[in-house]
Amino acid sequence: MALNDWADRDIDAVERPHRPLPSGRVRPAAALTAACALTGAGLALAASAGRPALAVAAPLAATVWAYDLGLKHTPAGPVAMGAARGLDLLLGAAATTGHARAALPSAGLLGTHTLAVTTVSRQEARGGSPLAPLAALATTALLTRQMTRRSAPPMRGRRPETGTAHRLTGPRWPALHPGQDSVALFTTALGAAYAATAARPYFHAALNPSPPLTQRAVGAGIRATIPLQATLAARSRGTATSLLIAALAPLGARFAKKVSVT
Repeated sequence: MALNDWADRDIDAVERPHRPLPSGRVRPAAALTAACALTGAGLALAASAGRPALAVAAPLAATVWAYDLGLKHTPAGPVAMGAARGLDLLLGAAATTGHARAALPSAGLLGTHTLAVTTVSRQEARGGSPLAPLAALATTALLTRQMTRRSAPPMRGRRPETGTAHRLTGPRWPALHPGQDSVALFTTALGAAYAATAARPYFHAALNPSPPLTQRAVGAGIRATIPLQATLAARSRGTATSLLIAALAPLGARFAKKVSVT
């Protein structure tokens, strides 16, 4: 965030003069120093967590700097931001488990959501076409469906039945365990909360892509990251973690009324 404000200080002086650097509350040199120091500290902490974490942290830091210093205002900007968010999730997996491969699907979902929000944010200052919020709305629906989709449980060595019944109805999978069913319902509820947070502002911005409604849609997309990650945690059977994350959503909505989330 410090690097982002430093790189955009000239643009913000015109479009967002209330931000820390244009308003004079923070000196540009201090912001750049903080960005360098925090990047170095992040890489050092990743290195202390092990080589797999550092292997993710290095491209993550490079992506962040490349986005802020050059890619942000190019067509590659939203892709770079989505990649940064995905790598951020993979860094947590690499630091805690020593490998990140199992977290790739979740990183892809988070990165796709971020790509959609960032695409909408590119027109938040001046307004623009309804295509970006419409695409974000469709992306939200697809991500919700993907996260809440119930997959068939493993057969545990049993072969699916064959014969006439199989040809008519397909294999008879074992019934879901009550615990599995409750996890599925909990995941669905969190997925619905994610969709509810983002969908309505996207829809309003599509109907009227003015700067105020577009900014509101971007803020909702950012806040929707909380129930999104809670849903991802629930999918991984991390019920306690998902509850803790979901509890942050009301706080995010409350503080968004006082401080701009963008």
